[in-house]
Amino acid sequence: MSTQEELHHEGAVATRVDDTWVTIVWNDPVNLMSYVSYVFQTYFEFTAEEAEARMWEVHERGRSVVSSGPREKMEVDVQAMHGYGLHATYQRSGE
Repeated sequence: MSTQEELHHEGAVATRVDDTWVTIVWNDPVNLMSYVSYVFQTYFEFTAEEAEARMWEVHERGRSVVSSGPREKMEVDVQAMHGYGLHATYQRSGE
């Protein structure tokens, strides 16, 4: 591989690292719906209405995307949700 091809390849990898990622909160049989709304208001600073809408999405559809941004931020958000006792994961946006 030539130096020019290596630079091009590395540049392509770098742009993928900067892709948008999302944090997903999943439904679980443990947490009360009111608690999930509380967490969304407390951590993500959602309004009461937005937190309740996201909570219902989790409850009825099994999941809700609650944040998006760089991978590192989504890792922090997922760890925070785990700290609150919620099941959360992150993935590339659009997957």
